[in-house]
Amino acid sequence: MGPSLLKEKAKKESSPELPCPVANSRITSGLLKIAGLLEEGGVCGVPTDTVYALAASCKNPQAIEKIYSIKDRPAEKPICICISSVEQLVAAKPPFSPLLWEFMRNVYPGGISCIVSKGDWLYELGVGPAYDRVGTKDSIMIRVPDQTVTVHLCDITGPLAITSANPSGEADSTHHSMVINRLGHKIQGVLCDGDSNEVVASTVVNCLKIDEGTITIVREGCVPAVKVQHIFERVKATMV
Repeated sequence: MGPSLLKEKAKKESSPELPCPVANSRITSGLLKIAGLLEEGGVCGVPTDTVYALAASCKNPQAIEKIYSIKDRPAEKPICICISSVEQLVAAKPPFSPLLWEFMRNVYPGGISCIVSKGDWLYELGVGPAYDRVGTKDSIMIRVPDQTVTVHLCDITGPLAITSANPSGEADSTHHSMVINRLGHKIQGVLCDGDSNEVVASTVVNCLKIDEGTITIVREGCVPAVKVQHIFERVKATMV
């Protein structure tokens, strides 16, 4: 047995078998591999502009249901959707006010999630089969990440249902290895992108009463509440 064969054998013996398929986010085939798994109804760990997330295609409502059991997420906690751009929303023609549109254009893409009213426009957006599995009965939270990999993935798959890739109540996953180690045995794949951009999740903003001149910070995440409020006040001032 020659040196190269010995080296290859040693490498195989020292490399532990991963609990799920993994893909490199830096190569197109890696992105397509994860997109394919999502299209087939799988749940995958993916990078975002904040921390790693568990994702399921909105074409596969049963996959969204799986997320709840994978991370032991309480049934009453809604799951948000992730899209690639504000332009996708525009094409779906939701009946948003000029103030809400302007606020969204100032916070998307980025680490802010907006809660808005649900409506038939979600079918135009591509959420269709998952309408009753995402958000609440009357509202939906929307993410538009400032992350090239996630945006390209959404362009391939359509809207994704996402939530942080961690067992419920535990710390967020800030590296793909954390997703693999903690949830790899329960999911169908992980898109590996190294360290996350942030160590906490997005800031969640309730925009349901924006036309009454108010927004509510539901969860302060990577974007400080003060900054969000400042953006909102600035946008309001331009709308007068």
